[in-house]
Amino acid sequence: MVGQDVGLRGLCCVSSPGPLSEYILSLLEKMQTQEILRVLRLPELGDLGQFFRSLSATTLVSVGALAAILAYWFTHRPKALQPPCNLLMQSEEVEDSGGARRSVIGDGPQLLTHYYDDARTMYEVFRRGLSISGNGPCLGFRNPKQPYQWLSYQEVADRAEFLGSGLLQHNCKPCTDQFIGVFAQNRPEWIIAELACYTYSMVVIPLYDTLGPGAIRYIIDTADISTVIVDKPQKAVVLLEHVERKETPGLKLIILMEPFEEALKDRGQDCGVVIKSMQAVEDCGQRNHHVPVPPKPSDLSIVCFTSGTTDAGSFLLLPVANARQHGAAGREWTVWTGGV
Repeated sequence: MVGQDVGLRGLCCVSSPGPLSEYILSLLEKMQTQEILRVLRLPELGDLGQFFRSLSATTLVSVGALAAILAYWFTHRPKALQPPCNLLMQSEEVEDSGGARRSVIGDGPQLLTHYYDDARTMYEVFRRGLSISGNGPCLGFRNPKQPYQWLSYQEVADRAEFLGSGLLQHNCKPCTDQFIGVFAQNRPEWIIAELACYTYSMVVIPLYDTLGPGAIRYIIDTADISTVIVDKPQKAVVLLEHVERKETPGLKLIILMEPFEEALKDRGQDCGVVIKSMQAVEDCGQRNHHVPVPPKPSDLSIVCFTSGTTDAGSFLLLPVANARQHGAAGREWTVWTGGV
């Protein structure tokens, strides 16, 4: 076909144009079209009509319903969120600051204190997430090679209030003079414990053993921490050893996220430390629920100890408003699902 086409087209070009040459070109084009359809096996309109006439009414209704669903999805599918700024230029240099930079979100050089009027504290940030998400998924977790499991916003809110109420039932006070240590790796219970403190105006102090020997003892002793929430029994043993050596006499309550043996509880009792499971404290709080006591933006929120330049280390006191500013500047909320 290709050779014939080229030869005939050459003949037509040599001859003077006329009806015969036009007819030959038209015939060749039709032959090419039919050959392409034959190769692609595309059905003609008549064949399609016959095919649809052969279908039953139920099948036709099903096909129509599927088409309607697809059309609805394409017209109502979620739209991508527009970022509040150019993601390639999220900050700008502050004049006469020696290279300091600030977020471009905001109307001026002043530090952005909040993004939403109803989210001026970390507690309010979470409550806003609960409201606008319609009780959507909040905290996700999974085991290796397993799908994520989710806790809803309301589940997290309830557990935080139960844990906070349980802490109050164990002699903790709903004020910024009450420091609660959290000695655990990143997990949902960590965030629930943190939110429990925010719900009742208590102050979170993260504990971690990567700062060097004696860091745990130093932090507990310096901050006068009486209650520590830990994830594993091994970390509870570390805390008990400090108490047994009279290095942290103020520690009175250890709350464990994971199961533990009765021998650990007996060891704590011998040195004056009560050891309870996190679930038991939550159950206690559910039976003795306290109305939340949210903090003010100026209240202390969290105390973060750093490695510093001395053996003892240094620490940062972070008010509620400043803790929230990290989220406001980038519209991020570190652990809640994606952001608020």
